[in-house]
Amino acid sequence: MALLPGPDDRDEDTARDSLHILPMTILPLETPGLRRARLIKNVRLQTVVELFNDVHAGSGQVMPGQLPLHFGNRSPELDRDLLMIGQIAQAASFDVYSLRIELRRLKIAVDEHAALRLSQRRKDQLTRYMRVFTRPLIESVYGSDDVQVQNVEDLIRLFAEPDLAEVRRRLTMMADRLDIAMADIPAFLEEYGDIFLSLAYFKQCLDEIVPDVQAFLAWMDAVRGFSEVRRDARHARMLDEVGRDLTEIAASITGRFESFDNRSKDFWRNINAQSFRSIRDLITNHHVTIGGVLCGLAVKMALWKARFSSGGGPVRRLEFIRSEILPGLSHIRSLERSARSGGR
Repeated sequence: MALLPGPDDRDEDTARDSLHILPMTILPLETPGLRRARLIKNVRLQTVVELFNDVHAGSGQVMPGQLPLHFGNRSPELDRDLLMIGQIAQAASFDVYSLRIELRRLKIAVDEHAALRLSQRRKDQLTRYMRVFTRPLIESVYGSDDVQVQNVEDLIRLFAEPDLAEVRRRLTMMADRLDIAMADIPAFLEEYGDIFLSLAYFKQCLDEIVPDVQAFLAWMDAVRGFSEVRRDARHARMLDEVGRDLTEIAASITGRFESFDNRSKDFWRNINAQSFRSIRDLITNHHVTIGGVLCGLAVKMALWKARFSSGGGPVRRLEFIRSEILPGLSHIRSLERSARSGGR
């Protein structure tokens, strides 16, 4: 069985920006062959090891516990790797922000700066989302939002060496309110940018997923008119359950983002060290549940679009909903409810 080939830059970017893929090259594994494999979340939200992915052969997936069968005799090195993989497999999502938290918790050392950052391509895509968060910062320092800023790096360069007396005065005032030195403004901007880049990333994921969920609900609702469903009340109950859960999950996580928007506006109305720590902790404390909910919805909606781009009969639709959508849906719902009730 051939392992995944070494990825090109575009493959690495796609995996790094994904909610459900973890390239094992970022992990300090001791078994060389494992470094070319990937951990992925399947449609049932199980973590599996993808050993190969080929346009003709498809995706070769095994459960982590089955890896010794593919690597010959067990060794102490493989056993240590299996322990690490088993721990990471419990993560609800493989987005870079959730992984930072999970890997720190597990005390697994990786180069966060290199491996756990969105690709430049994805950052560029998020420019329009980031403007929502950079505009109030620019206005507070420059007095208007006429300054052209495309990304966080532009912000840092803009503020690193201010050449206007009024801008310098405002930056000094901001530093005082944040209880930091003027020289620490670039570091603050970098942290500010990363916090709100994470929010922009998840918001873009949400904006891509919610229309798919709505389209799926309409597609599923059409099944109710088929005679096979009308004759069996169990089908109707299953459709009710899936529809209710998906609607609740989508509405709840959308509401969470509205809350983040309101809190970020409050921060700029009363900027100080405490308000920044508060908004930073609020967002980062929600990374794991947001990532888990979006990851679960994304893999399910992606498979639905791949399988049923041209419709599908009632029997196929019902079986797909029963076997692929329903399993794991209660886990997504529980994640979202835990966040809503304060578990984050």
